Amino acid sequence: MTFTAIQQMFNRAFLLSLSFKKWLLSFVVLALCGVLVVFCRGLAVHAGYWVALSLTFLPLFLSAGVFLSLGIVLIRYYHDEVKKKEAHFKWVLQKSWDLLIGSVYFSVPLILCYILLWMLLGVFLLLQQIPGIGPFFGVILSFAPFLINLAILFLCVATFVLLFFLTPVVALKGLNRNVVFNQLAQHLQGDPFSNLILFMIALIPLVLVLLLVTTAAYLTGTICSECNDALSVVLQWFFVMLPFTALLTPSVIFFFNFAAESYVWQRKRGEEAP
Repeated sequence: MTFTAIQQMFNRAFLLSLSFKKWLLSFVVLALCGVLVVFCRGLAVHAGYWVALSLTFLPLFLSAGVFLSLGIVLIRYYHDEVKKKEAHFKWVLQKSWDLLIGSVYFSVPLILCYILLWMLLGVFLLLQQIPGIGPFFGVILSFAPFLINLAILFLCVATFVLLFFLTPVVALKGLNRNVVFNQLAQHLQGDPFSNLILFMIALIPLVLVLLLVTTAAYLTGTICSECNDALSVVLQWFFVMLPFTALLTPSVIFFFNFAAESYVWQRKRGEEAP
């Protein structure tokens, strides 16, 4: 992996992410997922810690399957663009309909793992409420909630890793489980250092934009200090969510474009290897 190769991959993925058609499709999908986040945020206004935790992370894992489907469409369209073929989203959607439906099931293990961890955390919180011995369990078993929350954060990272490495495999190779898992294993085990570098490069625009818009959204939230009821919070964050997702959309497109570039580069290098 050379700097020139990374430069070419980055520039091509970046330039081909500046498309109004891609932006419009991705914005609609992100906005729908944003509605789910806003709804859960409204439910969590007066909820306890355990329920609020679920309403914070659950939309992310529920949206993972939707992002995977979106990534499949973007990568298949991008694959035709790079090869200078005439590409239309209508054709891509018609040819990819089975993939879009089947790919949702790849997110089911993440959702089940999160629900299991969330329920396990609830058990430890209940133990702390037992009269007399509850504080004792809270002190002795204080490491358990820490490990559970750490595992939840690890699941969030694993979600982005799967979206980066799994999406191009499914988009270009189909839903055959043996093929998908073999391709994914070869891709991840071939060169961990290169995979990590490519993954971090794909995240750079997304993290920078997300940091900026999240900070702006937080500052906006501090302005409306009187918005304490759920309806006010939902309406406020709904109208903030629209420009939030509009600004975030190009970096999401770049993420999947660069994922396709990384996968094709790894495949070509594997074919050239003796």
